[in-house]
Amino acid sequence: MNDTGSIQLEMLSKEFEGRLDTEKYKKRFLKWLNRQNKPSEELASKKLTQMALESIDIDAPDWTFVAASALLNSMYREAQINRGYEGSTYGSLYNLISQLSVPVEGKKYATYKPELLEAYTKEEIEELGETIDPAKDKIFSYIGLFLLNDRYLATPTAGKVYELPQERLMIIAMDIMRNEPKENRLLLIKEAYWAMSNLYMTVASPTLSNAGRTHGQLSSCFIDVIDDSIDGIYLSNYDTAKVSKYGGGVGLYAGKIRGLGSDIRGFSGNSSGTTPWIRLFNQTAVSVDQLGLRKGAIAVYLDAWHKDIMSFLDLKTQNGDDRLKAHDIFTGICIPDLFMETLKEKDENGRSIGEWYLFDPHTVKQTLGFSLEDFYDEKKGSGSFREHYALAVEAAKNGTLPSYAFEKIQAIEIMKAIMVSQLEEGVPYMFYRDEVNRKNPNKHKGMIYCSNLCTEIAQNLSPTTLTEEYETPEGDIVIVRKTGDFVVCNLSSINLPRAVGADVLDRLIPIQVRMLDNVIDINTLPVTQAEITNRRYRAIGLGTFGWHHLLAEKSIYWESEEAVTYADSLYEKIAFLTVKASAELAKEKGAYPYFEGSDWHTGNYFTQRGYDGNREWDLLKAQIKEHGIRNGYLMAIAPNASTAKIGNSTDGIDPLYEVEFYEEKKNFKFKVTAPGLTFDTYEYYRKTRFHLDQLVSIKQNAARQRHIDQAISFNLYVHNAIKATELLNIHLTAWESGMKSTYYVRSTSSDLSAACESCSS
Repeated sequence: MNDTGSIQLEMLSKEFEGRLDTEKYKKRFLKWLNRQNKPSEELASKKLTQMALESIDIDAPDWTFVAASALLNSMYREAQINRGYEGSTYGSLYNLISQLSVPVEGKKYATYKPELLEAYTKEEIEELGETIDPAKDKIFSYIGLFLLNDRYLATPTAGKVYELPQERLMIIAMDIMRNEPKENRLLLIKEAYWAMSNLYMTVASPTLSNAGRTHGQLSSCFIDVIDDSIDGIYLSNYDTAKVSKYGGGVGLYAGKIRGLGSDIRGFSGNSSGTTPWIRLFNQTAVSVDQLGLRKGAIAVYLDAWHKDIMSFLDLKTQNGDDRLKAHDIFTGICIPDLFMETLKEKDENGRSIGEWYLFDPHTVKQTLGFSLEDFYDEKKGSGSFREHYALAVEAAKNGTLPSYAFEKIQAIEIMKAIMVSQLEEGVPYMFYRDEVNRKNPNKHKGMIYCSNLCTEIAQNLSPTTLTEEYETPEGDIVIVRKTGDFVVCNLSSINLPRAVGADVLDRLIPIQVRMLDNVIDINTLPVTQAEITNRRYRAIGLGTFGWHHLLAEKSIYWESEEAVTYADSLYEKIAFLTVKASAELAKEKGAYPYFEGSDWHTGNYFTQRGYDGNREWDLLKAQIKEHGIRNGYLMAIAPNASTAKIGNSTDGIDPLYEVEFYEEKKNFKFKVTAPGLTFDTYEYYRKTRFHLDQLVSIKQNAARQRHIDQAISFNLYVHNAIKATELLNIHLTAWESGMKSTYYVRSTSSDLSAACESCSS
């Protein structure tokens, strides 16, 4: 009998004995093997993997680990050949780093950055190599291991295996911790490796891919405000192109750009409005891809009161003049409380009668002396936005504003256009700007105009402008910029079912916060003002994924009050540990530069969230007042699409798609089942995302949002035949519940496979 692959087969059979019908599996493989004429080891391994993948179903979900084990053995063999070492699994970490720290196979650049060998001695690297535990590779499901191998492992030549999974995690830890004091640096690296190798947490996709490597930066998303000038627009476009080139997604606030028909240099009717400029950014998204892996990803936000709002809402729809479309960007609406209140105004027959005014921001500023977008309601029901909006309305009524600068419309007409676009294209995102700014811990230093590509980041923003251009005595031209706040998202997420199940949050979160904080210092960002903003606020975004998986493990139904209560208590604990970890870092390394005067400093952060009177929170509040806090922004829950699969869990805080389904991207299509699927957990997975009551999901997420200082990527799942009144009620409920944003509206007819991968953390 041909015994090629038999050793691997016996090993797999033994490993999964008692969990699967391995005898049936062995017979199928041996029958295939006997028909072959001395198949290669690689071919035999591929056949083992294929058979295991075909066996995955609800009754036997663990076949995914058989397929992963076969793939893993194939990766081990290829790494041994490419790196020239002997052994069944891993080779020398020091030899790997040495080998890939110089260009190989005719390449111009090395794979690893020189700092790895410069920062660590050979003895230190060898000690860390001994810490690597190959057994941790067995935690990965097939799709997780496939994605890791396909997208993230470092290699000098595409398609060849050099670096192995545990080495990737160790090198991430080494890179992130390399500037820590030498006396405890190795301990911190081992702690970071412990957190990642047990899949208690994941880092953001850019960090997972680029840490320790010569090319690429480590942050997920960036946000910018576009100034209302030719210089400002093209500055933002240039910076957007640079960010996209280095693998970042971009959120853009376009609310300062003058509307269609506005004046230019005093001549009315000359402005072409926001649409041509948004199309410019759309072309940038198409033209400048993210490190060759995928096309650029850009979200553009506009205010609900902006004069161009109706054409903006038509940008991605399939009907109308294609010259006025921008199909490749994502859209978001910045919604003040007053707009939602106006939507609720009805006559005696229940018909919506609320009138809403649209304004050109440029003319309002020129005529009335203020920028409407620069205000928000400081309290629920009152504040400076509605006061200035009322002034603009009065100016429109009495003729102070020229007729081209405003338009009166029924608020419900805007909302109809929003909902039509959402059911067709999944967007626009909803960004509730008043609630966001009320809960902004750094309102003393600025304002939050919009969110990022995935609606979970909420940080201060301001436009970068050109202030001066002059010629030097040597004849050189110098351009002077006024630097604005250009937001950077540094993300990492807790794998809830693994970390909560192992009861390690108290140990995990401090090392996770330290890792995120260190990313700020070692990262090389493509835009200078982003580096400046990063240092000013030292913002991080600690998030979570695997919520539905955790509920199933805890035997909690999604549509239950218990799930709401658990979300409230669990995320308060995560918030406490995160704030505490940052406070402890501040004692060690100092507070972020803008700490003084912040809500962290005054204590208003804790009062707003109802923490006053709780002894633990009160002690932490006092500690922060005395010693500060290291990070101006701390928590944000991203979608976690890719890295949740690597972590073998469910995406973000989303419900499961189906108990059994096909996961499909450009280069693969695999059958997958719910993670951790057993006879016991099936009951809690049985009701999936399109069958769950969205109002219950909102209630659950609102409980969670109270503890998150930034925002949450929260999708709504509806049937394509949903009534307009029902969808409107869902949006009103989300706003009334105190949520800061909603992400996609995913309907049963939408193809939303182009979801953001930049924020997969």
